[in-house]
This record gives sequence, structure tokens and C-alpha cells, in this order.
Amino acid sequence: MKILFLCTGNSCRSQMAEGWARQLKGDIFETYSAGIEKHGLNPSAVKVMAEAGVDISGQRSSLIDELPVTEFDYVITLCGHANETCPFFPGPKIHVGFDDPPSLAAEAQDEAEALSHYRRVRDEIKAFVEGLPESLMEKNGG
Repeated sequence: MKILFLCTGNSCRSQMAEGWARQLKGDIFETYSAGIEKHGLNPSAVKVMAEAGVDISGQRSSLIDELPVTEFDYVITLCGHANETCPFFPGPKIHVGFDDPPSLAAEAQDEAEALSHYRRVRDEIKAFVEGLPESLMEKNGG
């Protein structure tokens, strides 16, 4: 089953989702992530994923048209902007919104507080990925 995690910049949430899916569900999913734009891999996302034992440092921020695959069983948008501007893909598109850690961290008083936002979203994404593929069928009405 091929899954694409799609976010605006493919720097944080979609990268985390790709990392979790590869680690937790790599036996059933061929996983990709991309963005509507390319913002580069977020260093804080890499850091908090490493804390959880998932190395995403080798992943790269990609645009949709840079992907080696163009057909997916599911396209999962992780932010409102990607959901609203997602180009057409055959097959189901499912929206599962998560807060944007960089936006939340911008208001943080220090690095510890900033990273707490990344950790919370990391853990929320992990919980979502742990529920795959069943949660996809539920959200798709099946």
C-alpha cells in the first residue's frame, strides 16, 4: 500500500509521519512525504524524532512533482493549507490536521519550551500512524 503524507513545506509534520510510518508500519506501507512548497528538513523535527529512536536525518524535503511515484492508495494531508491546495491525485485523499510546531515554537520563551511543541505533535502523529491502516478506512467512510 502506497501512502503520501502531504504538508505545506515538507519540513516537519509530513517528515515525522513518514519516519513513524517507515519505522512502525514499514512492512505494510511504502511511504512518501512531500510538500506544496519545499522548506527543507526542520532540525528540531530531526532532534525530537531522534529522541524517540527514529532517524529522519536522511530524509529530504520534496515537492510533489519530485516524487518517484505518482499514484498512491492514500494521500494524507496533515495541514489545512495542503488540504485546500492539494493537486488532484487518483484515489482517496484524507485530511488529518496537526498543529504546526514551528509556528507554536516561535512564541516559546526558550528552547525547552519550543521543543515541547515538537514533542507533542510528534507523539500525536505517532498515535495516528499506530492506528493505520484501520483509521484510514474509518476516515474514508469504509
